[in-house]
Amino acid sequence: MPQKKDQIIERQLRFQKLLISISTTYINADISDIDQLINKSLKQIGEFVESDRSYIFSYDFENNTTTNTYEWCADGITPEIDNLKDVPIDYIPQWLEAHRKGEAFWVEDVSALPDDGEFGLKAILEPQGIKSLITIPKFKKDELIGFIGFDSVKKLNKYNDHEKEILFVYANMLVNLKQRKEYEERIKTQEAKKQELLEHLSQQNKSLNEYAHMVSHDLKAPLINIHTLVSWFMEDNKDKINDKQSYPLQQVLFNVEKMDLLIKGVLDYSTIDRIDSGDSVVNLNKIIDEILQTMLIPEHISINIDNNLPSLFGNTWRFKQVFQNLILNAVKYCDKKQGFVEVGYTEEKEHFQFFVKDNGIGINPNYFHKIFKIFTKLESTGSSSGIGLSIVEKIINYYKGHIWVESEEGRGATFYFNLPKSAVSIPVEQTSEA
Repeated sequence: MPQKKDQIIERQLRFQKLLISISTTYINADISDIDQLINKSLKQIGEFVESDRSYIFSYDFENNTTTNTYEWCADGITPEIDNLKDVPIDYIPQWLEAHRKGEAFWVEDVSALPDDGEFGLKAILEPQGIKSLITIPKFKKDELIGFIGFDSVKKLNKYNDHEKEILFVYANMLVNLKQRKEYEERIKTQEAKKQELLEHLSQQNKSLNEYAHMVSHDLKAPLINIHTLVSWFMEDNKDKINDKQSYPLQQVLFNVEKMDLLIKGVLDYSTIDRIDSGDSVVNLNKIIDEILQTMLIPEHISINIDNNLPSLFGNTWRFKQVFQNLILNAVKYCDKKQGFVEVGYTEEKEHFQFFVKDNGIGINPNYFHKIFKIFTKLESTGSSSGIGLSIVEKIINYYKGHIWVESEEGRGATFYFNLPKSAVSIPVEQTSEA
């Protein structure tokens, strides 16, 4: 029984992680090929919930029809998208009624439906080989516009309340993605209104970032509950369970902490463009000193910081994120008996060039182009979220700068980044205060 609960918890964590990954992809992807993005996510969600066919329908209430617009099918499953165009909504009164109420329509066993005639629900579903299905409504500004659905052909399928909630979130993400696509198309077709539409697009991107922030934030509460309950159980039963029995519980705690770190990374990543606090003069030596005071530095690693780093004008939190992630990365991947991390800079005519250097394991040059991509890790062990360097790059890009790495395997790595003086120079009126 405890093993089954552990499996349920682990499945929920994986489902949440998949949703965060899809959400982040939607936020950052070039949506010129929106069909590919949607089809890929339909496949990912469909495979996860073990359905055999996942799809999207749009409602047309002027003509009282509904049309299948996207479809993914598992191997061996016959596609139905070409057969489901302009279907009269009179054929599906049950689930239309549920969708109008903002509810899911779920049939656990199609064979148990009543025989209600040639055009009844059972007569529509059974020829498609459907054993179970669930459909989730899609709303745009409180208007019902369609639904997503998942058919089970090979076996009966059940969906718990947690899975239904995540499917509702996924439906909202699809609506947001479509809205973003609509804004971009308006920009192309209405050049005379370019500035106005760019503002709408900017607002939509902000909404998507806020959405990722909200989803990530809301996922933290159940993680805390899981961690607390498992910890209490282990403490209350420490005299009754042996090492073998406690191992899966330790794995649950480890994966909860890993998921918490991942969520924190997504929160930080989505916060970069959302900070409202005003810029100020930032003493880099001071903030790096504060960073080092909160870090656990192994005794065999020495940290050398240039004492004359410049003061910049910008947001303290952003600059802290840059140096904290780069220094943590250098410390984490040190494999030498005597390790070192060095932070310094040079001043050029148009920019400041900073570096964070270490003598750790180094990076294969073949991976240089991958390490700044979100959720990318070159090793799968440990609890790293794979977001740290993505956060660094996003902040450097925010200040119109550039970041790159020079490294050889086994001989350490040096991360360089430029910050244009035009973006981070202290305003004349604040020079005296600095």
